[in-house]
Amino acid sequence: MPLQVNALQALCRQVFGFRLAMIAVAAPAALLNAGPGLGVKLVGAAVVVTFMGSYVLFRDWERFGPLLLRHPTLLAADTLFGFLLLVSAGPDTTLAYVSVCTPLLAGLAYGWRGAAFFASLQMLLLLLVHATLNDDRPNPGPAESLLLPGLCVITGAIGSTLRNLLLRFGAATRALTEVQARLAVTEAVGAERARLARELHDSVAKTLHGVALAAEGLAATARDGRMDPALARRQAELVARSARRAAAESRDLLTDLRRETDPAHGTDMAAELASRTADFAARTGLPATFTDTDAGTPTSPVPPVPPSVARQLLTIASEAMENAHRHASPTRVEVRAGVHGGSLRISVYDDGQGLPEGTNLEELGRAGHFGLVGMVERAASVGARIRIGRGEHPRGTEVRVDLPLAALTPGGRNP
Repeated sequence: MPLQVNALQALCRQVFGFRLAMIAVAAPAALLNAGPGLGVKLVGAAVVVTFMGSYVLFRDWERFGPLLLRHPTLLAADTLFGFLLLVSAGPDTTLAYVSVCTPLLAGLAYGWRGAAFFASLQMLLLLLVHATLNDDRPNPGPAESLLLPGLCVITGAIGSTLRNLLLRFGAATRALTEVQARLAVTEAVGAERARLARELHDSVAKTLHGVALAAEGLAATARDGRMDPALARRQAELVARSARRAAAESRDLLTDLRRETDPAHGTDMAAELASRTADFAARTGLPATFTDTDAGTPTSPVPPVPPSVARQLLTIASEAMENAHRHASPTRVEVRAGVHGGSLRISVYDDGQGLPEGTNLEELGRAGHFGLVGMVERAASVGARIRIGRGEHPRGTEVRVDLPLAALTPGGRNP
């Protein structure tokens, strides 16, 4: 709305500038045609008042414009002084344009009511001017006499229309801004809910599922009449480790929600991937290796990655290893990382049975399997491309993520 109000004020100011020029051009003719004595004084006073009024409003609208908006009688007084000039100079001078500008100003400043009032007033004054013309001046015909009054009606309508259009456009713009703000808030809430769902699915939920399985095994062992103390101890230790891991993951998640990680301290992706791969192998007994080469070709060293980006990439790699262990029955898992063609590439390959034919994300989401869906969402959140399939391998599944190196620099990734 302030923008539209400023536009209205700028239009008013330009109209006063035009009036100022027309008065300056017609003032000599008005003074020359004025009668001697009192007539010259009245016309001279009218020239000074109308010229200075237009100059002040054009030069310093910010100070004097609100005064004119609050008091329409000031514009009415200016109209009467302009009438004196028009009587003296005649309607065939540039003062006729000043008369036409008055309803335009009234429409811009006061709306259609002001435009109607000042258009009527100006029409009446113009008709009086034509009625008081001297005999030595040519007598205009009816069409010429009604031309300027008709223009006053048109300019008044134009002024009020412009005012309504600008104000309605301002109201529509404000409403659109409010809607966009509400949509942005809704989108942010939805994105945060999706992120929390991914975090819980990829960490705490899986660990708690493991705790439940270990506890069920311990319960089954306890029900056995010939319980092996060593086996029960191992199962109890597994439950304890899993519970501690779930607590640690919950704590990490809460910490991540409550604070922003310092982006200046990059994460060593090679070391983190190697650690997670080793932990996966020790926990599952499935052979898993990590290398910083891809298909036997040495790559550039893996650069440090901002913590917020590294968290997403590491979670994708961990999810890919867990999916391979649970669903693919592989004999080995290979994790690779390196720089290829200006992108950081991380791949997790298993030689298992691969994805079922016709697998797509929409069906997986409807079935309640959100692992692959979460990986795709995590990759998109950091501006990476992800590919899930056999790749160049004859069998198995490869999850490959390519993140442009430009995304690792401050300001290099769009939120």
